[in-house]
Amino acid sequence: MEEQNYQVIKDIVKKEGIALFGVADISKIREDTKFTSSLIEDLNYGISLGYRLSDRIIDGIVDKPNRRYLHHYRQVNLLLDQTTLKVTSFIQSKGFSALPIPASMITDWKEIEAEFSHKLIAYYAGLGWIGRSSLIVNPHLGSRIRFASVLTNLPLKVDEQVETGCSDCVECVKACPCGAIKASFEQFDKETCLAKLRSFAKAEGFGTQYICGICVKVCKGLTTR
Repeated sequence: MEEQNYQVIKDIVKKEGIALFGVADISKIREDTKFTSSLIEDLNYGISLGYRLSDRIIDGIVDKPNRRYLHHYRQVNLLLDQTTLKVTSFIQSKGFSALPIPASMITDWKEIEAEFSHKLIAYYAGLGWIGRSSLIVNPHLGSRIRFASVLTNLPLKVDEQVETGCSDCVECVKACPCGAIKASFEQFDKETCLAKLRSFAKAEGFGTQYICGICVKVCKGLTTR
């Protein structure tokens, strides 16, 4: 049953153009959630969906985010959110519960965190590792990915974690326009990063859409090593 459910959902998301799909056992990271415990206490599986961003659009970022990237970012989020709804519909049709988590819905701006981390779910679902930029790095796509997630109690096969890491690559450290990314993985400066995102948004007229894309641009996984 677990394998069959896994394959059906994978087929659903692939039809929507989603490049990466994986399932994690989230019981071991439940304490990292900002959801009330009663809402997710029986949801032991986290489905991670990753959309591959347009290389042309990402490569078009020079020293700041542009409106082309802004529009792409928003449309990708919309597609991811619509896909999580389709996954949720399927799961509920089978008599199980599903909780879709939007691609972009920050609830804690001090820590730049949502109610549950897409990054942690993607990591435990085997879609990549957490890089120096604090983003997921996929071996083939680097950080050129946007994620959304669905939590569920539908029995699913669980994927294995990816063991490979960034090694001695420091391209994101060198490219970061505000010095928020450090050589040490534990020293990423969230506050400095957020301050820079806000300054970009104000200067470019993006409102409250806080984006950059510079570290995303230079991170290409293992393809450049």
